[in-house]
Amino acid sequence: MAINTAAFSPKQFQVLIAEQDAFGTIEAGGGNAYHALDVDSVGTPSLNPTQVLDVRTGSRVLQKEDFFQDNKASVKEISVSGTATTAALDMLLENITGEAEGSASGIYSFASNAGVQSVGKSDSSQAGTLLSVVVKSPLSNSDLSFKDCVVTSLSLSGDAGTEGGRIKFSVTFQTGTVVEDLSDASTTVDTTFAASENYFMSNWSDVAYRKIYGVDDLVLSAFTLTLENPATFVGLSTTGYETVSRAGEFSATLDVTAKYDANTEPLMASFNNQTQQGATAAQETKLNHQDALADGSFGISMPKTILTNVAFNEGDVMMLDVSAKAVGDGSNALVEVAC
Repeated sequence: MAINTAAFSPKQFQVLIAEQDAFGTIEAGGGNAYHALDVDSVGTPSLNPTQVLDVRTGSRVLQKEDFFQDNKASVKEISVSGTATTAALDMLLENITGEAEGSASGIYSFASNAGVQSVGKSDSSQAGTLLSVVVKSPLSNSDLSFKDCVVTSLSLSGDAGTEGGRIKFSVTFQTGTVVEDLSDASTTVDTTFAASENYFMSNWSDVAYRKIYGVDDLVLSAFTLTLENPATFVGLSTTGYETVSRAGEFSATLDVTAKYDANTEPLMASFNNQTQQGATAAQETKLNHQDALADGSFGISMPKTILTNVAFNEGDVMMLDVSAKAVGDGSNALVEVAC
């Protein structure tokens, strides 16, 4: 066999996601099924096979009969980051919050009193619970395809000094199902991202709705919203785990860097003296262009929060790093995100 002189750029690889209709069946291409994530780079998915490399008795050397590998009792993980765009962000937020597939509201929320979410082989409808993920290769028949994926972590961030405050994302997918194919036929991308789908911090021009823990009129430098909805995989079968459950804590945290001034100065004392029973309005955290979140505009609302950190951030001017965690109040949503 002669050497192959062809080479590929890392930028030729893509990550595609599609809403999956049935457990154990990867979403087919065609129509508007798969959407491309606007990723900065494509890393290697973690396949995590179970390997046993112990030398058995009778030899000082690992023998071929001693080697064992299993790819069923393992959780596969895919992590990517890039620019948040509308079509893809809709699916990511739907999945991590458990909202209905194809929700047209554009506002995704997680309730304060939400219960356990589970999906498995015996369920007849998987709407809003599963995604198919394809790492698309420029080489024919070399796509890496994963089914039954859920979003376990999603971070949305912006920095005024980076890309003009354009909103970026970082997401982790997990699946407990045996990999669909690591030499799949090329998947057709029917819907790609467009520049018009981008979001920017500069849209939050009304300072009354840039607030953390009830303090508004923030002069923001950067923010990061982190949503965590861990998954547990149980019920081993020949195709991997039969059930995926969301039984751990759903958490929403917001970290901001804001200018230290007369508005933000009280946050240090608030951090030290806060109580769990403070008035909801006095503990509201929101980043939005108006009071109510709206479809088509990126915004974050956490009706009741607690402060988990307030610290000086020394730069050209003194800044404050402030961290807030959403807590339930029994009636309002824990967190809402609009896009």
